Amino acid sequence: MLEISELRSRYGRIEVLHGINLNVQSGEIVTVVGANGAGKTTLLRCISGTQPVSAGSVVFRGETITAVPAHRRIKRGITQSPEGRQIFTNLSVEENLRLGAFLFSDERVDKDMQDAFQMFPILREKRNLPAGGLSGGQQQMLAIARALMGRPNCLLLDEPSMGLAPILVQQIFDVVSGLKALNVTVLLVEQNAFGALKIADRGYVMETGQVTMDGPAEMLIADPRIREAYLGI
Repeated sequence: MLEISELRSRYGRIEVLHGINLNVQSGEIVTVVGANGAGKTTLLRCISGTQPVSAGSVVFRGETITAVPAHRRIKRGITQSPEGRQIFTNLSVEENLRLGAFLFSDERVDKDMQDAFQMFPILREKRNLPAGGLSGGQQQMLAIARALMGRPNCLLLDEPSMGLAPILVQQIFDVVSGLKALNVTVLLVEQNAFGALKIADRGYVMETGQVTMDGPAEMLIADPRIREAYLGI
């Protein structure tokens, strides 16, 4: 579904991605793990179109989209739940969700919203309240639900467990794992390497703008280098 080849990106004169190669097959959950500053968020932004690519290519469902504007990538089926959630705090929960479906005006939007409420029942309870009044975990649920309102083929998740209590982290990971049953392909960026690899099919390890390891998730969990550097074992 998604193929990244020799991808490079820079901020000004400083190159932060140094030839990334990565692929995601339809129906997979693929995670990218690594320390803060490794370039994980920049990679997702290059895929979603909000960060310019200086070299290499992004191919989605057989089509090169490297130079396609971000809003057109959403139409093609790529949506993102960004780092830090970035919800619209002054708008209600329901208004945030409807903004996620801004491309659509059909009857299915209401069904999509009901599906979101079924996935995250607390959002139904608070649908008319300002999103800024939600807890951190609830805001993360809203950010994911808003991205799903865009009917993605490929969902980009950037640090969904950041700043959450352990019980909420597990709840978020359970939701991400359940997306496979909805035929949503997921590319998950996480500092919580163990939690991410437990639900992923495959994983990539990024360090200072480069992929240093990749393979099946269970292989990475078992690798002594990964266990020491990222799993604290």
